[in-house]
Amino acid sequence: MAGHSKWANIQHRKGRQDAARSKLFSKLSKEITVAAKMGDPDPEKNPRLRLAVKEAKAQSVPKDVIERAIKKSTAGDGDDYEEIRYEGYGPNGVAVIVEAMTDNRNRTASTVRSTFSKNGGNLGETGSVGFMFERKGEVTYPASVGDGDTVMMAAIEAGAEDVESSEDGHVIWCADTDLNDVSNALEAALGESESTKLVWKPTTTTEMDLEGMQKLMKLIDALEDDDDVQRVTTNFEASDEVMDQL
Repeated sequence: MAGHSKWANIQHRKGRQDAARSKLFSKLSKEITVAAKMGDPDPEKNPRLRLAVKEAKAQSVPKDVIERAIKKSTAGDGDDYEEIRYEGYGPNGVAVIVEAMTDNRNRTASTVRSTFSKNGGNLGETGSVGFMFERKGEVTYPASVGDGDTVMMAAIEAGAEDVESSEDGHVIWCADTDLNDVSNALEAALGESESTKLVWKPTTTTEMDLEGMQKLMKLIDALEDDDDVQRVTTNFEASDEVMDQL
């Protein structure tokens, strides 16, 4: 899915900005706290927590921040977060999935709905766009880890489903339920990944021109500015020329 890969690259570039990094750290910390609260606070006994910690480390979240997030889950006075998924349409009818963690469902729903309407989109019912995506495990490695054949062999041995290799790096796909095992096997073969996470992978895409992409980026930026929003996924497809002009 070229559109998905390009969006991942946009996120990576945005992640280099200090303000965006601070917000990213906060969202990763929240995921760690929720994962630890839902299961065992020991990452070795809690697959979801282990993946959350692995992703946080890959994004350079400091060790003390990770440990503090885990401790918060056992303190007994932390907020109780509820996981909610919103689905809707952005400019040009592009599908948008918003994953949120909130301690106030009404506040988050109101904000997300308002953000969609102010930025040329509209919030739909649950399931309105979800059928255009598959839940998958995604593990990314830099191009420097090896050539396509090397990574493909490691991925097959690890039990992955597919690999996309380019000059930008390698994206390895697996079943969502296999992500923990596959990522551990890949780490043993290739070293630490750049990113390991569950994602919504588009099965169909919507072609976007420059104007549409500019509007879509405004919508995504506005959604991501909401502290309750953990991740935004779309099914856009855009040419390299359009992407270079953003």
